[in-house]
Amino acid sequence: MAADNDSASAPSLEEFTRTAREWLEANAEYRSGGSDDKELVWGDGEFSVSVFHSLTFEEEKALLERGKAWIQKKAEHGYHAITAPVKYGGLGYPRSHGRAFSKLESQFVTPTGHETLSVTVGLIAPTIDLFGTPEQKEQFVGRFMATKDLCCQLFSEPGAGSDLASLGCRAERDGDEWVLNGQKVWSSGAQFSEWGELIARSNADVVKHKGMTAFIIPMDLPGIEIRPIKQMSGGSSFNEVFFNDVRIPDTMRLGPEGEGWKVALTTLGFERDHSGDGGGGGSRVGGSWRQVLATARAMGVTADPVLRQELAKAYTHFRVEGFVNRRAADMRRAGSPPGPEGSLGKLIWTEGMTRVSDLISRILGASLVADAGEWGTYAWGEHVLGAPGYRIAGGSDETQRNIIGERVLGLPGEPRVDKDLAWKDTRR
Repeated sequence: MAADNDSASAPSLEEFTRTAREWLEANAEYRSGGSDDKELVWGDGEFSVSVFHSLTFEEEKALLERGKAWIQKKAEHGYHAITAPVKYGGLGYPRSHGRAFSKLESQFVTPTGHETLSVTVGLIAPTIDLFGTPEQKEQFVGRFMATKDLCCQLFSEPGAGSDLASLGCRAERDGDEWVLNGQKVWSSGAQFSEWGELIARSNADVVKHKGMTAFIIPMDLPGIEIRPIKQMSGGSSFNEVFFNDVRIPDTMRLGPEGEGWKVALTTLGFERDHSGDGGGGGSRVGGSWRQVLATARAMGVTADPVLRQELAKAYTHFRVEGFVNRRAADMRRAGSPPGPEGSLGKLIWTEGMTRVSDLISRILGASLVADAGEWGTYAWGEHVLGAPGYRIAGGSDETQRNIIGERVLGLPGEPRVDKDLAWKDTRR
């Protein structure tokens, strides 16, 4: 989301950094171990490496409220959206200022991140900025960036996951309204969200990639039923959502009628960009390198030559991932729409989590599955149980490789027998 004002009006980087540090010192405490680049102090503070939270409804809601409160506190001074336009509550400052604040913020204790915060701020707000009407942009973008309301994605269905274009949730035009019927699944945070971005089938007589329309809908409308799904990691962040004759005005349509696939690809492009994981300053989703290294040191295995080699590979992967994410973040702050390059970052991220799961399993052994009450050990179970889920979330690893091969490398496309068939004639 590019700034719409002249960055020359921004304070110098030194002045901005000094002011931002003063604000952070007045509103948060320094991490005992410093920033994420410094060593972790074993046994001190919270140890979170979860991919999906294992919390009760009340605990997860409280976590979200803490995250919202921190983002809204930053929003009072524009620190939540430093490079975003002033009209959306941002500061319109250069990318260098945004990077400087992120580095400073990592030195302080901030609330744990949550996927719903990331979806609201990093996916749906910028999508509306690209496709929304002037009225929708004014109503939603600034509000979502400041997390005054929360949002969820209403994309996947029981029969349409990685092949999202096969979705069958129907949207039928009725004058100035649309009537929605169908089901969505794996909708993270739907039970906590005030709004949702919905992709629905509006024309069954054209090929499956056509005939879809996007909407922004209130989640409390009559006819919407939300059912949490129990995950193997213990929590219930995911949900299935049912629509039974739900009526919405055409003013809630996002983008042109029949162009929902384009809107969906844009949102998914933002989802595959992991340059801002954490949802507002919290710890890195799935754990960080310093947590891996601290665990290895605490277990006394850093002298093992085989594990040292695996640790080196993990460190290299974290560094490469960081460079890819930094490039993606710079492109995003410059206002570039998400492209197929986001698939590379998503692949690197999921492969890194798999590597960490394997490495931590070797480091901890039985301590991974037997809770002996030791800080920083059994907690890794939430990572190991959650990491496989992101190999399919936002498009499976296989889908990402197809995107990279076809759209980046220019390789021949995968055979698609239903490419020229109307959606109603495809096998489902």
